[in-house]
Amino acid sequence: MDTNGNGALEGAVIAVAGAAGPAGRAALLRLAEAGATVVASDADAERLAEAVDAARYAHGGATVTGDTVDLLDLGATREWAARTEKEFGRIDGLVHLVGGWRGSKGFTETDPADWTLLEKLLIRTVQNTSLAFHDGLARSDRGRYLLISAAGASKPTAGNAAYSAAKAAAEAWTLAVADSFRKAGGEQGPVAAAAILVVKALVHDAMRAERPNAKFAGFTDVKELADAIAGVWDRPAEEVNGQRLWLTPAP
Repeated sequence: MDTNGNGALEGAVIAVAGAAGPAGRAALLRLAEAGATVVASDADAERLAEAVDAARYAHGGATVTGDTVDLLDLGATREWAARTEKEFGRIDGLVHLVGGWRGSKGFTETDPADWTLLEKLLIRTVQNTSLAFHDGLARSDRGRYLLISAAGASKPTAGNAAYSAAKAAAEAWTLAVADSFRKAGGEQGPVAAAAILVVKALVHDAMRAERPNAKFAGFTDVKELADAIAGVWDRPAEEVNGQRLWLTPAP
């Protein structure tokens, strides 16, 4: 494996969960550009097809596939992981971009229904994808499980209780995956890694067009996030395993 930035993703097989949104689209483009085979999933089949087509068109010859997978169903998620590894012979990454947000004006206005939704979107999908892909990533010489998280997980605000708590739980789960990879590596250190990329919030071109006067202070552009995702493969597993990689100042 090349870790100097000149081809660490060449020939790698990377799965992207939640690939149809702006961050997913940017990730598909960046990973395909780096020479990876990209296997995308999303609950929205139409938007997923558009994202996959855009990545294929931008990088002629790149292998980018899309599949609608119910990530709330562990069996279906395991099937997706097994199918991917069988078809391409390996699995080198799972990028978790499944998102969702609910908030309120203040703490006492929090709707418990928000937690019910966010627990599924932000925690259950992390549990299922990590359980499904863990062994395949451990078999890889460059396996990476990447969670995209928010600064609010470390510094919750009153109106974001449900969202911040869900993100914190997802981070804790991902750190447990990292510990599994650490233990599997023994004295030689981990071969695979699980890491968390932390942003304040994300911004993309359509948001800027809608609000041309907004500053979006501290926000991370989805293209910058995509670069950071790809960059994790340029660093040794031991260096990134179990780490929060901050793309915004830590609180």
